[in-house]
Amino acid sequence: MADQKKTSPAEFIRQVQAEGKKVVWPTREETVRTAIFVGILTLILSLFFLGVDSLFSTVVRWLLTLA
Repeated sequence: MADQKKTSPAEFIRQVQAEGKKVVWPTREETVRTAIFVGILTLILSLFFLGVDSLFSTVVRWLLTLA
C-alpha cells in the first residue's frame, strides 16, 4: 500500500463531482410509490408481530396457571 499515489484534494473533489453526475435519482412518482409500499409493509408486519406476541403471551399465561 505504500506505493499507492496520494490523491490531491482538488483531484478528490473532481472525482466526487464526476461520480455525483452518474447518480440517477428516482422520480417523485417512484419515491411516493416506494414510500406507500414501505408504509403498507410496515403495517402488515406490525400486525403480524402483534398477533405472534399475543399468542405467545397467552400460551405463557396458560402454562403459568398449570404450575
